Amino acid sequence: MAWFRVNISNSTLESALFGDEPRDESLAQVEIILLSIIFITAGILNFGLLMVLWKRRKQLSRMRVFVFHLCLADLVVTFFQVCPQLMWDITDRFVGPDILCRAVKYLQVVGMFASTYMIVVMTVDRYQAICNPMVTFQRRRARLNGPVCAAWCVSLIGSLPQIFIFSRVEVAPGVYDCWAQFIKPWGPKAYVTWTTLVIFILPIITVIVCQVRICRTVRINFHMKTHHVGEAVSKPLSSRASSVAGVSKARVKTVKMTVVIVLAYIICWTPFFTVQLWSVWDVEAPTQTATFTILMLLASLNSCANPCIYLLFSGKLPNRLVALMCMGQPDLKESMQEEATMVSSLYISLKSLSDSR
Repeated sequence: MAWFRVNISNSTLESALFGDEPRDESLAQVEIILLSIIFITAGILNFGLLMVLWKRRKQLSRMRVFVFHLCLADLVVTFFQVCPQLMWDITDRFVGPDILCRAVKYLQVVGMFASTYMIVVMTVDRYQAICNPMVTFQRRRARLNGPVCAAWCVSLIGSLPQIFIFSRVEVAPGVYDCWAQFIKPWGPKAYVTWTTLVIFILPIITVIVCQVRICRTVRINFHMKTHHVGEAVSKPLSSRASSVAGVSKARVKTVKMTVVIVLAYIICWTPFFTVQLWSVWDVEAPTQTATFTILMLLASLNSCANPCIYLLFSGKLPNRLVALMCMGQPDLKESMQEEATMVSSLYISLKSLSDSR
């Protein structure tokens, strides 16, 4: 896959013999076809959703701000990870100067970091909205979203080592490629293990902990509300009670969406990182087989899945697609009210429960 073509050597020319081995042309054609499909699909879906959200930028709820930046991160993956890898597979060797090699490798990991940590901050924000609704309710909306800025800063800074690890090297007399150079034998192991830890394992642990606490809070609140309604069954429903009853669907909906996004990320990226770890910790790993290659390529499917998940959960999939072609279509304000009132309704819900005591 894109970011990891390692030349384990103490010097530029040593231990690069496998770079001279002829590639499997049939496998290369499969790579090119799969990457082309992923590139076109991810580009259209993310760019289309980004345009829909941009048209409604003045009405974006907090949740949709995260989705907007997740689309940006997936576009970075599409154009700076999938596209360069596609061109690389077509030409067999990296074509370009050293500065382009370093820039491509840097941007490839920026996309991976950004896509991952945007999911993390989205999940943490849902945790705050569900588990600490009063704090969230009192917090004013800022023009700059702090968690989003933090995710991009982590991505830009965390990818800097790529600039120094990868370079354009001579893998054979007169043959150059964009490879990483490590001190053997621990260099590749340290690099891949650390990358897996900060891009995959730690973020996954964070989102799983948040999701468990979110589900627990939703379950507790549901039982509390059911008990409260049961006690007041003889009383007529007030406007406040009807508001509390109506917000549960919006709350569960956003929780379900974040859960599905996290599951899609785990499903797409687990094979990739497993294969990478296997390739550096096992000297006999079948790295040149079709199974290894396909598993690594499928990781980019996550950039295709994210916009589909959001559009499906928004309940406005046909209208969203039509909006791309009809510039004069009116804004769909009703879909914004569901997320915009979630935090305030949670506040009212908890307040009414506390008053009943």
